[in-house]
Amino acid sequence: MKLKLVSWNVNGIRAIKRKGLFDYIEKEQPDILCMQETKIQNEQLEHDLLYPNGYYTLYHSSYPKKGYSGTAIFSKIKPNSTSVGFGLDKFDCEGRVTQANFEKFTLLNVYFPNGRRDKERVQYKLDFYKDFFAYCENLRKEGHKLIICGDFNTAHKEIDLARPKENENVSGFLQIEREWLDKIITLGYIDSFRVFNKEGNHYTWWSMQTKARDRNIGWRIDYFFITEDLLNNLLNAYIQKDILGSDHCPVCLELDI
Repeated sequence: MKLKLVSWNVNGIRAIKRKGLFDYIEKEQPDILCMQETKIQNEQLEHDLLYPNGYYTLYHSSYPKKGYSGTAIFSKIKPNSTSVGFGLDKFDCEGRVTQANFEKFTLLNVYFPNGRRDKERVQYKLDFYKDFFAYCENLRKEGHKLIICGDFNTAHKEIDLARPKENENVSGFLQIEREWLDKIITLGYIDSFRVFNKEGNHYTWWSMQTKARDRNIGWRIDYFFITEDLLNNLLNAYIQKDILGSDHCPVCLELDI
């Protein structure tokens, strides 16, 4: 069975709905759509967002701070089970993880913290990486094949952003953050896009304030990582840079499961 998965930081699910979310879904027909930064509480979900035609849904909202963070999964395939968070309230309260367990793989849709506010927030981000991937390693020990997608809020290599030298001291490209991506690759997680494309100038986020998208001055911070045991199932991974509506664009993964 061939599957198409899409991950997209939508920068507000109600905003992206007004800008054509359902037109995008109708055209692209993803089997699974993962969204980050949904910025919505469960009680605010309208019928079409809660019950989109042909999809099961799962939402995880931030509860101490409304209109912030949040993740969601739309899936044509009914998961065997679902969950939200990963067992640590200091992270789970921000609505950053939705998990769907399928027969052949486990999907984790994640909105990793942004560290640009201050040093305390950088440490929160680093702690999130540490504890989240400890959780993932436990899943692997239980026999789960993992797909981890979302906004990682970190560009891995110099090739992954337009102006690496200018951003060496900016959260999102700090060496200590980038080392976490080194570490997960060492653990056996594969950056699916780089299996197919080793070139530069491929980005997934652009600053809206500076109209950077018009000049393609961007960062590649949205990923599909898969565990090594899914590599033989991998058909394609690509970036949809021409899809507008958010400061991020969708990234896609195709598998034969």
